[in-house]
Amino acid sequence: MTDAAAFILAHTAQAQPPLVPEITLHLATRITPIWQASETWLRATGIDPPFWAFAWPGGQALARFIIDSPDRLRALRVLDFAAGCGLAGIAAARAGAARVEATEIDPLAAAAIALNAALNGATVTVLAGDAVGSDCRWDLILAGDVCYEAPMTRHILPWLRRMAATAEVWIADPGRAYLPATGLLPFARYVVPTTTELEDRTERVVTIARLLPAD
Repeated sequence: MTDAAAFILAHTAQAQPPLVPEITLHLATRITPIWQASETWLRATGIDPPFWAFAWPGGQALARFIIDSPDRLRALRVLDFAAGCGLAGIAAARAGAARVEATEIDPLAAAAIALNAALNGATVTVLAGDAVGSDCRWDLILAGDVCYEAPMTRHILPWLRRMAATAEVWIADPGRAYLPATGLLPFARYVVPTTTELEDRTERVVTIARLLPAD
């Protein structure tokens, strides 16, 4: 077992996201150390904020849609982009996608995706590093909760729009500040339960939209 995997197992618990109880993940809960860890502790131990330890609303909405509409993904080549805990990619693999890759720049997130995929018997190839700039080799790209910071949105959106010229790109967003105002075709909406420790409310309305390519 790697050090990253050992850390994840020691600091999380197995739990089911509220909107997707069919899938079990290694998550932070109120009883796990990483939930209670302060930013000071994270900095002192050299750990980035553990976004991978939570099932964010966008990922939950994507996974719910995929599980309920498996014919939309069957036999497709799928990328779970900025995958976090890997929830959407795991749902895609279980829905019958031909190949699922998940990309993350955080090494702990990459390890968490591998653990979560194994926990659910899903075949997901984890790509550790920045996928932005890669050539398109996918039929469908899933992007949940990716527009929460201006620098990240500026970095990823032009590439995602280029990918949308040859692949479908689905963005699931719960009303983050930097979601583009144009170039999106909504096709599904979910109310996702959240906690006030992570969000400023107890539920988020998540819209899933197809991203249109650049003009």
